[in-house]
Amino acid sequence: MDESTQFQQSQVAAILAGDPSQFEILISSLMSSSNETRSQAEVLFNLAKQHDPNSLSLKLAHLLQLSPHLDARAMSAVLLRKLLTRDDSYLWPRLSLQTQSSLKSILLACLQQESVKSITKKLCDTVSELASGILPDNGWPDLLPFMFQCVTSDSVKLQESAFLIFAQLSQYIGESLVPYIKELHGVFLQCLGSSTNFDVRIAALNAVINFIQCLNNSSERDRFQDLLPSMIRTLTEALNNGNEATAQEALELLIELAGAEPRFLRRQLVDVVGSMLQIAEAESLEEGTRHLAIEFVITLAEARERAPGMMRKLPQFISRLFAILMGMLLDIEDDPAWHSAENEDEDAGETSNYSMGQECLDRLAISLGGNTIVPVASEQLPAYLAAPDWQKHHAALIALAQIAEGCSKVMLKNLEQVVTMVLNSFFDPHPRVRWAAINAIGQLSTDLGPDLQNQYHQRVLPALASAMDDFQNPRVQVALVVIDLAAFNLAHAASAVLNFSENCTPEILTPYLDGVVSKLLVLLQNGKQMVQEGALTALASVADSSQEHFQKYYDAVMPYLKTILVNANDKANCMLRAKSMECISLVGMAVGKDKFRDDAKQVMDVLMSLQGSQMESDDPTTTMPELLRSAKLAVEKGLAQGRNESYVKQLSDYIIPALVEALHKEPDTEICANMLDALNECLQISGTFVDENQVRSIVDEIKLVITASSSRKRERAERAKAEDFDAEESELIKEENEQEEDVFDQVGEILGTLIKTFKASFLPLFEELSSYLTPIYYDTYLPFLLEACNDENPDVRQAAVYGLGVCAEFGGSVFKSLVGEALSRLNVVIRHPNAKQADNVMAYDNAVSALGKICQFHRDSIDSAQVVPAWLNCLPITGDLIEAKVVHEQLCSMVERSDIELLGPNNQYLPKIVSVFAEVLCGKDLATEQTLSRMVNLLRHLQQTLPPATLASTLSLLHPQQQLALQSILSS
Repeated sequence: MDESTQFQQSQVAAILAGDPSQFEILISSLMSSSNETRSQAEVLFNLAKQHDPNSLSLKLAHLLQLSPHLDARAMSAVLLRKLLTRDDSYLWPRLSLQTQSSLKSILLACLQQESVKSITKKLCDTVSELASGILPDNGWPDLLPFMFQCVTSDSVKLQESAFLIFAQLSQYIGESLVPYIKELHGVFLQCLGSSTNFDVRIAALNAVINFIQCLNNSSERDRFQDLLPSMIRTLTEALNNGNEATAQEALELLIELAGAEPRFLRRQLVDVVGSMLQIAEAESLEEGTRHLAIEFVITLAEARERAPGMMRKLPQFISRLFAILMGMLLDIEDDPAWHSAENEDEDAGETSNYSMGQECLDRLAISLGGNTIVPVASEQLPAYLAAPDWQKHHAALIALAQIAEGCSKVMLKNLEQVVTMVLNSFFDPHPRVRWAAINAIGQLSTDLGPDLQNQYHQRVLPALASAMDDFQNPRVQVALVVIDLAAFNLAHAASAVLNFSENCTPEILTPYLDGVVSKLLVLLQNGKQMVQEGALTALASVADSSQEHFQKYYDAVMPYLKTILVNANDKANCMLRAKSMECISLVGMAVGKDKFRDDAKQVMDVLMSLQGSQMESDDPTTTMPELLRSAKLAVEKGLAQGRNESYVKQLSDYIIPALVEALHKEPDTEICANMLDALNECLQISGTFVDENQVRSIVDEIKLVITASSSRKRERAERAKAEDFDAEESELIKEENEQEEDVFDQVGEILGTLIKTFKASFLPLFEELSSYLTPIYYDTYLPFLLEACNDENPDVRQAAVYGLGVCAEFGGSVFKSLVGEALSRLNVVIRHPNAKQADNVMAYDNAVSALGKICQFHRDSIDSAQVVPAWLNCLPITGDLIEAKVVHEQLCSMVERSDIELLGPNNQYLPKIVSVFAEVLCGKDLATEQTLSRMVNLLRHLQQTLPPATLASTLSLLHPQQQLALQSILSS
């Protein structure tokens, strides 16, 4: 043992044995803003954990119980929770029985005496964490009697604490609470029905909703039906008392119930939905409250798989909800910024009400379908179109566009009526109505195509061409041609010309090409850059759709495109130049290389010249990815006049370092995030063209970006302590920290791209980054990823668990310390009762894949005898076919090497393995041909080596179809 370690151990011994103030100084140092102080304290704390867990645990408990300092008590609660969490650093089994008994007593005493609410909540977390590990084995017999005593006490603080713990235990170990279902029903009913304290009622509401979700059968859940009126009264009474913050908490919990157990609400659906719509209609309430009430009803409508058709049985409520959403679309102002079209602010004048109305109409139509929604729309929209207000005309057109995706089959039966309604609005006196009509045609072209194009091209295309003459209202012109997914907040937002032409055959489009192309050429000469950019996008789409029919316009069009490419040479025009490059590429492909030959060399020379002085003044976040993409496309399609991949490599060798250099000089956080996004896009396009030195420079720059970002966050934390710090400053800091998260997200994206591109060869650099990544992963990235694993949105869950899989595979020691937390989060996704339903299956499959990677790369950090069979039990996966191939190949490899934990004692898991093989072999595209072949060989090997009776017994457990398939394979 070296002198340094000896000294540290003596320090630890002195701290644990000495005055409590010494220990409090150590805990305070763990919260220091100084990296050095904090690191030294972490070393001493970890030594204490390693060498004297009993003294450490008791010191933390006594500090929690006795310290007069809030920060020290709060930190002690957090540290105790981490020590008592069942992961690879789980201390409980290492503690003496006396220490264990003392800790349990002190924690319950602290719950009774702690007066600060935020610390009480941390205490509840700690108690819940410990209880979830030891309560199932009767390791804390005093806890549940204590909690029942609390909920019936006169202390609202103890009541709330008990319900907070019941809520968490229901999530963690709900099965251990089921024997107490009668007692729990009683305390829930008593509290929800009679408590006058809203904090207690919200805690009870949280507990009952979590408990209902942990019950496995409907008869158990039905025992709680009589609580529902009290649950809803918690919401309505909060509103009647003007306590909207409490009401919003209640709504969020009820939305969780609606999503997880919609059938629980069925018997009282009329009353519950009626109450929610009443809230949504109450204009005196805050928008946030009304929006949550609407979200509740929409969530029920979307719960088709768990409660099919339930909401369709309430047509009167659907009509009311549709009317509410239509009213929200009227919350729009005629903002002058919208008319100018000087920038891309398409949503100028739109409010959060408007956006909510748009989104929910789309979701409602998709969830309930055309047979339910179209009759309601047909009843309500004519009045909007007949009204004198432009806002009502606008709302009707927006609504049509929004419901089209979900109602397409029914709307196709009424196509004449729909098209007439929209085309009549092309001539409305208000430009925002004309814009909405054009936008609606674009959306309908996607959702109702190609029928709309085939039947109505003779009416729609001339109307679109005519609308291009609206020079008094450039925003209307832009609506015809600009693609902008973000600005419209539509399911498939795009321009009308673009969408219409994308679903057109060359034969349909050809008769209108003269008019459309000539109009677009006029727009190309328009003084407004945004109109020019939109015209370029539409022209590219028209060329792509008409193919060789576009040849007759080539000589007229190409000079304009080359002029824009050459002249748009300053920073303000970088996007215009990027659009012109894209348009030139698509026009060149449409007409063929023979026609394009004369211009191709000149265009390529211009692209190469952009490596010179002009590009240096560009905004690289917009232009450089387009440059690379155009060049690569031209080479791949044979349009580059003798240039090959070395040209793309040459361009990449200029662009990547230029971006890294620009990033190095950029002080603005938002622009920094955009540059990182552009760098990631360029890396994806360039792929293995990026050389080792460039990767090294990127990694070095990422280190600087991380360091600078961490420094900015610390500076903001200091600002928050200033005497004059107020709510407005707090909001600004919140926005700045959100931008910081964007930076971290983009860093994560770049690392993902580098790992996917260079795989194992990038690992040394990844390891080198680990010292920089660790604080980020702890403070920002991995906690964010772990939190997102249990997000309500299944797409977010899928991305998060996939990210955990990448971290498990490539994160090395960075990931190891969080394996326990990762397993816990993945377990929630995998064991969710709806995990394999359509909306959730991709998240489930990616979670299973991530669990497999933890088994593969972190076997020494897990209880593999438990985790590996649990992973096997999830197989096969059938939703995400990419992950399915990875996972089933991994299973094959583990069987081939006779993995002990996989096969189990006495090969007890072999029947499950054979069953998985059978399902994969009988399935479609669940494994590569190579993996399928290996599975067949393994089954034949088993046939030869296993006793016939054992094999027969194993096969008898399979479905008849699987038995036949395997017998066929084994006999062939």
